[in-house]
Amino acid sequence: MFPLYDINRSRRTPYVVRLLVLANLAVFVWQFFFFPDPDQAILQYGFIPSRFWADPTSEWPRIFSSMFMHGGLAHILGNMWFLWVFGDNIEDQLGHFRFLVFYLLGGVAAALAQGLVFASTDVPMVGASGAISAVLGAYIVLFPRATVLSLVGWIPLPVPAFIYLGYWALIQLLQSFAGVEGIAFWAHIGGFIFGTVLVRAFALPQVSRRY
Repeated sequence: MFPLYDINRSRRTPYVVRLLVLANLAVFVWQFFFFPDPDQAILQYGFIPSRFWADPTSEWPRIFSSMFMHGGLAHILGNMWFLWVFGDNIEDQLGHFRFLVFYLLGGVAAALAQGLVFASTDVPMVGASGAISAVLGAYIVLFPRATVLSLVGWIPLPVPAFIYLGYWALIQLLQSFAGVEGIAFWAHIGGFIFGTVLVRAFALPQVSRRY
């Protein structure tokens, strides 16, 4: 299933979501068009668990830089689409600043989850998907009955958010245990758990849930 859009109107303009999309696109352009070697940029600024655990103090900045780097066009477009579809409602509920903090901390939690499971690996991790997974976790808690118009095969169908995101989370878990390579599934799982557990601590107290 691929999300086309959610039927869930926001009351605030999602300035932070827009800023994050622009920031990710800007880093992508720099990485692939201005850096001498895009792969070297990933090695230099990506999150490498073995390097992090060897010297956590000096490697912390790479957790944040890795959130804004991507491995290719499909990687960044997929991530930014998910952020665009689901992020505006979470920003609406948390407020602009709290949403930004929540997003970044979700990315940290995702990186640490991946780093704990694969502590000795030298393979760099890049991408916004860990932080976006925290947004998805927040969404299933705050808007479980919202409708997500999704492509099922080639057919657009309305799917309740708790079914869509529950299915998404299950796929991440199954693929992580199946040993599928090339995707940081434990980062997705860690970010999602962070979002489900902590979103209420970030939510604005004066804003009531609509779902």
